[in-house]
Amino acid sequence: MFAHETKIRIRYAETDKMGYVYYGNYASFYEVARNEMLRSTGITYKDLEDMGIMMPVTDLVCKYHQPARYDDLITIKVYIKERPMVRIQFEYEIYNQNGVLLNTGYTQLVFVDMEKNRPCRAPQIFQEKMEPFF
Repeated sequence: MFAHETKIRIRYAETDKMGYVYYGNYASFYEVARNEMLRSTGITYKDLEDMGIMMPVTDLVCKYHQPARYDDLITIKVYIKERPMVRIQFEYEIYNQNGVLLNTGYTQLVFVDMEKNRPCRAPQIFQEKMEPFF
């Protein structure tokens, strides 16, 4: 299993009239954490695109437990629990600065060869980076 944490401070613009983080922003938080997790491996999403690989999201599940609020410092924990092949699933847990679980969810992405516009295996270099965790 591969795990990574990212912290984000909630900006006022991310909240709604009730003072809670607008529900649609959680997908953006997932994306930030997912990209930072990839970056931590030494391969960025841009690197993958430069290799001719794109990774569209095919599934998004988001469960709200407690609201995040303006100026909260949230921690997004991201996990890859299964070896990436053609698909890769990222699981998320979001906590506030007090350690309260706010949100859980997952996204599934597929590796796509940009030239052929067809699903493909994860690039060899990425598989090598993931190997020690599985």
